[in-house]
Amino acid sequence: MSIIKKKDLTFFEQTYIPQIVKGLGLTIKQVFQPTFTRQYPEEIWHPPSSYRGRPVLVQEDDGTERCVACSLCSRVCPALAIEVQAGETERDKERYPEKFEINMVRCIFCGFCEEVCPEEAIVMSDEYELVFSNQEEAIFGKDKLLVPKEKLKKRLDFLKENR
Repeated sequence: MSIIKKKDLTFFEQTYIPQIVKGLGLTIKQVFQPTFTRQYPEEIWHPPSSYRGRPVLVQEDDGTERCVACSLCSRVCPALAIEVQAGETERDKERYPEKFEINMVRCIFCGFCEEVCPEEAIVMSDEYELVFSNQEEAIFGKDKLLVPKEKLKKRLDFLKENR
């Protein structure tokens, strides 16, 4: 068994002066860098396809959702923001979500729901403006979550490319 001895700090290093000087040097260097300001809301920011905005449900061309109500998204959500209740259907797939709600106040935009979804039914959109006047407005049901596939094409292509 070998004993690993940590490096002893000199008296000067124990005072943390070298680290303070490095930090001040970095700060002073940043002061002289050119500043960048976006004139929001006149100048709208268009995020890249890798951006994780608010989660949405993908709506197929025929108006149905891709979701098969497997509830993996609600199980993996660390903030417990997603609630799914399944219902039976006579179509090709056996189940669909009767109730699909995301509490946007609780959502932390981690993207775990998107990663775990086997059907690519829930994706992170490029929407970043969320405004609520009360808690009830922040609970998004299927009416606010369903987005046509064409609007999400950029994100869906990104996911296919990087999976």
